[in-house]
Amino acid sequence: MQRAEHVGIEGLTVRGVADEAGVTQAAVYYCFESKEALVIAMGERLLTDVTGALHGAFERAVNARELTGVRGLRELVHSGLSGIWPFIEQSADRQLLSYEIKTYLLRHRALGSEQAAQIATGQYRIRDTEALDFFERCAAHTGIRWLEPPDAVARFGMAVVDGMVLRWLVDRDEMAVIAQLDELSALIAAKAVDL
Repeated sequence: MQRAEHVGIEGLTVRGVADEAGVTQAAVYYCFESKEALVIAMGERLLTDVTGALHGAFERAVNARELTGVRGLRELVHSGLSGIWPFIEQSADRQLLSYEIKTYLLRHRALGSEQAAQIATGQYRIRDTEALDFFERCAAHTGIRWLEPPDAVARFGMAVVDGMVLRWLVDRDEMAVIAQLDELSALIAAKAVDL
């Protein structure tokens, strides 16, 4: 994956992957039938890394102190989202690769690849499920009720985070990210009421 982080999807070759791994090209083809299959596997790995960071951030925030009501929800969401940001900053090349993989899959879907279509949709479904789990856990911990369907809240939150990451990759403005995380937490908390 490190090679892909440095050269991008267009520069990625099976030969380069084999050289980096210290194996033959045949060994790479044994594991991945095509470059598309290799890209799909990389996308799945990136998704696992981000969701793992989100779960860890949630656990640290929950264990830090008791948070209740909408105010507590806002703090918990902020803690969770800002908790994953160091991972994003430390893996900037990997985050860029994640966007490349998404566009690669969407391009192949447009060209008729059913597998690419399924994987692109599946990756977002996994992200939505993980985000839904995060927001449901936040609700249970703080004792709030969502005013909108929780899956819609999760989808909204992840769409905004996607945009924030992409914008940060462009301008690397950490101060803007801090303000945006606060605004996003407030927007999400506004979609809830105390029980």
